[in-house]
Amino acid sequence: MTVIEATVPLVETPAWAVLERQLIKTMEDAVHPFLAKYTHPDGRLIWRDGLRHSRDGADDFYESFYNWPLLYLLGGGDHLLALGQRQWEATTELMVEYGHVDKEYEIGYDQFHQSESYIYFYLLCMADPTHAENVARARRFAGFYLNEDPDALNYDPEHKIIKCAHNGSKGPRWLYEEDEEPSYGYSPGMACYGLPYEDLEGIDEPADLKDPAKARRMGQAMKERMTRGDCATNLHVTSLIANAFYLTGDDKYRAWLLEYVDAWIERAAANGGLLPDNVGLSGQVGEYMEGRWYGSMYGWTWPHGLYNIAMAAILAGTHCYLLTGEEKYLELPRTQLRKVLEQGKMADLGQIEMSLGVHWIGQLTALGDDKVSFVVPYCYGAKGWSDFQPLAAMYPAALWNASGAAVDWEMLEMLRAKERYDWRTVVPFHNKEDAYHEPPWFCYLKGENPDYPVQILQAALSQVYRRMELIRRDESDPRDNHIHWWQQLNPVTTEALIQLTLGAPQLLYNGGILMAPLRYFDAERKRPGLPADVAALVETVERDRLVVHLVNLSALDGRKVLLQAGTLAEHRFGEVVYSSLESEYPGTVGSYAAPPVEQTTKRVAVNDAHFAVSLPPGTEIRLEIDLARHINAPTYDLPMAW
Repeated sequence: MTVIEATVPLVETPAWAVLERQLIKTMEDAVHPFLAKYTHPDGRLIWRDGLRHSRDGADDFYESFYNWPLLYLLGGGDHLLALGQRQWEATTELMVEYGHVDKEYEIGYDQFHQSESYIYFYLLCMADPTHAENVARARRFAGFYLNEDPDALNYDPEHKIIKCAHNGSKGPRWLYEEDEEPSYGYSPGMACYGLPYEDLEGIDEPADLKDPAKARRMGQAMKERMTRGDCATNLHVTSLIANAFYLTGDDKYRAWLLEYVDAWIERAAANGGLLPDNVGLSGQVGEYMEGRWYGSMYGWTWPHGLYNIAMAAILAGTHCYLLTGEEKYLELPRTQLRKVLEQGKMADLGQIEMSLGVHWIGQLTALGDDKVSFVVPYCYGAKGWSDFQPLAAMYPAALWNASGAAVDWEMLEMLRAKERYDWRTVVPFHNKEDAYHEPPWFCYLKGENPDYPVQILQAALSQVYRRMELIRRDESDPRDNHIHWWQQLNPVTTEALIQLTLGAPQLLYNGGILMAPLRYFDAERKRPGLPADVAALVETVERDRLVVHLVNLSALDGRKVLLQAGTLAEHRFGEVVYSSLESEYPGTVGSYAAPPVEQTTKRVAVNDAHFAVSLPPGTEIRLEIDLARHINAPTYDLPMAW
């Protein structure tokens, strides 16, 4: 393996490097008081006893710890992986007790919510692909959709559909029993998402559902239309199958992915490019919707529309693109974004109703007093397009991260030009997705926001400090808290670290797998992540070129870091041009100042998915790396040569 020696002395310590290591260390320590306050000694969350009395799934419990193995992957302490594994298993045991999990997997729930919790499992698999129990779990979980378990025949290979919107380890979980009289009444928490259906006479707004008779009519319509058949949100399950492939390389997972996604691509093509959101058990779009392509559970009409449809399409397209290199798979999600962009308009964000209003903290703050900006529709129903909101930059950013293609970068450029606020603005917040700082990072990569690394690290640290203070002041009884309590206090945030060290946006929260053009391993300790004391800043990301700045902050110990081309080793490094010391350093003993540091550049041909950098104490190096994308089959396998 190629090994490059860093020789440039650390004369001016970058502020971003110090903040980066401080952020990692602060979060490493912060997990302990979180656990002490909210979990039993065995890791089970402290909550009310007994079975839960709803269909609501297990996702909120798993989400409380999901990014601990992710922080380990980035360079956090060993205890994060050990605790992450323990918390996964403890939470699974708790969910078995509550009746949500069988065979360590959801018994049957929608994939939008399942995918929120299973990003946790995917990160555990990536962090340690040799963990035998997790490999077995990955195979078992995928097998529920390959019909390998007679109790979980979720898939119809003839029609290439998943049979129900709720699915899992006990097979299709039909939404209503035949003799059940359904009702969907008014709920203040759900009212912001509008009506499941807009074509029922006399039911024109959510408040109408306060009438029990109207609530029964809506419930009956939902029973007739949503109970059976596939829905577009089931495309989130592609990450579960891809995870098994990245772990094992077994071609049966590849074959299932392509078969299932190809069927959805054909349906979209027949619908003018837009993904229909429903398919009946006979394989016909609109079978239970009187021919309409919209109206399924977690479809275009209700409750989130584009929010989950876009993520589902991006995940499905990206995994299949990684496996084949075929552009048609990325065109599937691109088309969904183009279709809503065609309907875009200017609107006052302070005046219009937005179902996901809490998602737009950055825009609303950066806009100042004038809240007029560009919005697109998120939902489509019997009355046409509705629920206009900003288009989340995370969607085109995720596509560009996967492809490196100009077409995806240009979509970000176009979105920036339409929105009426300064994309360079860094607003400190930590939302559920731990995302939405893509715009200022995008400007940094363009060379227009040089202070971004320091600003985003300071913002991230401020959120960790805030959450720790909230934990200290929390005098509630954990047994009485709502199920989002812990995830809103989890002190780990990774968005800044992923952007700065890996050169990628935060992974998509609903089923995303960590993807970036670059990944690190500690070559001496033979584990994932940056070695202790080492900070990294990706300064440039292009389709075929990266610029990375590495710093060893230790004055005592040398470090050796292994760089990998892609988080899944899917890329290949070409030539590397790197900074090298040309002058004498540190000068003679007894002199009071060091001589001027002069640098030159050297180059080496790597032509591999890996190379190593040796960083003596107090050194730095800048690497300009040629990158050939999508050369290798994607895999979680650890590097063979350290």
